[in-house]
Amino acid sequence: MSEENVLVQERVGNTLVARLNRPAARNALTPELMAALGRTLLEAESDADIRAVVLTGSGDRVFCPGMDLRAFAKGTQTAPGDDPGRAAYQRFLEGGFTIPVVGAANGSALGGGMELLLACDVVVASETAKFGFPEVKRGLFPAGGGAALGTRIPLAHALELVLTGDPVDAPRAREIGLVNSVVGADQVHAAAMELAGRIAANAPLGVAAAKELVRTTLTDPDRAAARQRELQRSVFASEDAKEGATAFMEKRTPLWRGC
Repeated sequence: MSEENVLVQERVGNTLVARLNRPAARNALTPELMAALGRTLLEAESDADIRAVVLTGSGDRVFCPGMDLRAFAKGTQTAPGDDPGRAAYQRFLEGGFTIPVVGAANGSALGGGMELLLACDVVVASETAKFGFPEVKRGLFPAGGGAALGTRIPLAHALELVLTGDPVDAPRAREIGLVNSVVGADQVHAAAMELAGRIAANAPLGVAAAKELVRTTLTDPDRAAARQRELQRSVFASEDAKEGATAFMEKRTPLWRGC
């Protein structure tokens, strides 16, 4: 499969759907796929009309099993180079993108696939999916964000997942906070699109600021406090802030300009 079609895109209103597209390999991650996803996210971030991204996978059983171990065993998995797509992919894993990303887990997510979902801001999961970090069963460890799992869910649950390598089912994933909601397998895409639409309907500057502050507070509270002061000055003085107040008083839907 060529680099051009390992990831496919579809624009629906203000939402961009990005679909991992290696069905024969269960959407396993390769350098080409990671770079393609990074480039897609860069393009979305530079397009003012895109206000949310839905990330999903091809097929109806697996979202992503993580690294393509066949390619890794052959030595064809290369370290990140100077490809802007690979750098952007890493920034996504680190929570650095401004646009909200909704994960649509159409199937199971393991290892690097689970780390992709952790990089998403909210996740809708299929009731048949399983989630976990099997790296320790393969002589590895979660190196793409999984080691920071304790900032996302209670520490005891995080340690159990990464130390045993055992997966959990969708209801358990919802219970411990790995995913936001669990729906029927045939409802995942629609539920994710509905959620993305609710996010995209809000003021883009306010959404970006809220996302940054919530994430930064987890890892660097001092930096978050400083950024809140900066963002409060800029966002509260924006045209969108004025539009929000005016639309509220006039009982109409706001027309956001992103400025």
